[in-house]
Amino acid sequence: MERSDITAVILAGGRGRRLGGRDKGLVPLAGRPMIEHVIALIRPQVGPLLISANRNLDRYRRYGLPVIRDRDGDFTGPLAGILGAMEQLTTPLLLVVPCDTPALPPDLAARLARALEGNRAEACVAHDGTRSQHACALLRRELKSDLEDYLTEGGRALGRWLQRHRLTRADFSDCPEAFANINTPDQRAAFEAGRQPPGPAA
Repeated sequence: MERSDITAVILAGGRGRRLGGRDKGLVPLAGRPMIEHVIALIRPQVGPLLISANRNLDRYRRYGLPVIRDRDGDFTGPLAGILGAMEQLTTPLLLVVPCDTPALPPDLAARLARALEGNRAEACVAHDGTRSQHACALLRRELKSDLEDYLTEGGRALGRWLQRHRLTRADFSDCPEAFANINTPDQRAAFEAGRQPPGPAA
């Protein structure tokens, strides 16, 4: 599997409730917006790179990447952002990552792809040794039509949708801290101080 076979989408379309309603991707973290950390980590691992956002679109466009909105623009969760990315997909695979996980592994895409291919799966998620990280997933393009059906039926849960398919997991138990996310001011402060953010990764 070549990196050019993988498109990545950074999900930045949420409401940011636990950060006081702020746009999480644009929250300053160690001197730059949080999404810049994620872009720097993911860009070398994939071919095309997209940003999924529902507000501050002009600010996101300054990164020179395509910015896509949820079809209904109603903050209906990560699956809406994933579907928007799938509608733009020109590669066989889509890598999904959240904008609030600024220390992702530099080989995230490669390890997910090996597990996906090796297990002949339709979807692969990272497993940090304790739990599955459903928002860090590699998906086959063919899942688009089923995702459309799931959302039309009223489904919103990412994990539940993934379970509808041949799902495998890639082992990242050697670096669980890479999936720690920034959802609160305390987690933000811990990251900036060089400590693992407190609380479980989401």
